[in-house]
Amino acid sequence: MIERTRKKAKRLVSSEEATEETSVQEGQQDLTLRPQKLEDYIGQDEIKKNLGIFMQAAKKREESLEHVLLHGPPGLGKTTLAHIIAHEMGVNIRVTSGPALEKQGDVASIITNLRDGDILFIDEIHRLRPVVEEVLYTAMEDFGIDLIIGKGPSARSMRLKLPKFTLIGATTKMSMLSSPLRDRFGTLFHLDFYTPEDIEKILHRSAQLLDIKMDEDACAKLARSTRQTPRIANRLLRRVRDFAEVHGRVRVDLQTVEDTLSALRVDALGLDKTDREILKTIIEKFQGGPVGLNTIAAATSEEEDTVESVYEPFLLKLGFLERTPRGRTVTRRAYEHLGIPYVKV
Repeated sequence: MIERTRKKAKRLVSSEEATEETSVQEGQQDLTLRPQKLEDYIGQDEIKKNLGIFMQAAKKREESLEHVLLHGPPGLGKTTLAHIIAHEMGVNIRVTSGPALEKQGDVASIITNLRDGDILFIDEIHRLRPVVEEVLYTAMEDFGIDLIIGKGPSARSMRLKLPKFTLIGATTKMSMLSSPLRDRFGTLFHLDFYTPEDIEKILHRSAQLLDIKMDEDACAKLARSTRQTPRIANRLLRRVRDFAEVHGRVRVDLQTVEDTLSALRVDALGLDKTDREILKTIIEKFQGGPVGLNTIAAATSEEEDTVESVYEPFLLKLGFLERTPRGRTVTRRAYEHLGIPYVKV
């Protein structure tokens, strides 16, 4: 398989977190918009309720919180929840990612620098190397790591004692997590897409923090175009502010939101050019499907993993796409949204 080296422009409605390649100022604003307390976290009410009970119980027993696994599409607040847990528990948090941990020593060096009760947050935990994952088994269960000292006949095993830490893992692909690792988490939480009402509350809160004056109808319009994802909501809010400032508008009104979304080619449901291109490709080139994921990726010049993890979840949520044993199929709702006559094959 030929590896594609061509860099693609970052999507405005991408739910991926800011990286070094994105604006440093925008990344810093993402951090300032994140709530620090559980009571300020909007949405995911059932998770908040249960998590609050578990944290309260752990504090009463003066124990560390059991290991927590957060899973769901990107941009829904998994990292934010991890930092809130650390703040509510009054402990430090160390942040890393699955690809960054390459060998056993990486895990040992990080955990040995933690204190009892501290939190180790591993993003993209499904991308851990097998050798690293196996080390985590004993670290999570017995709070120890078995190290091999020396080589050959003189080699000996030594157990390194670890502090009683809490591991919080975040993943967008639960199916790629091995059963032995998944079973060692005491609590599993699935984050789902937000309701339009919750997105509106998030936009109001962010607008207040960024000192943006916005009309109610403008906020409602913007909320419907954010793919029910807080990270995208905050990103679009900043772009709307840019348009308002350049055009000399004191507050963000409905016209400003409509002009911004039109310029960015984001429609009323939050679909961008690439989303529509995927749907149209399946309709026009493959008679609406079924068609395989690898074929869709080749036809749209996207990576299979990108199509599956970034584009598909929201299209499935809207009911525009269906996964069948034979491949992906575009639904009648998608035809209607795109204004294409529906012909049943």
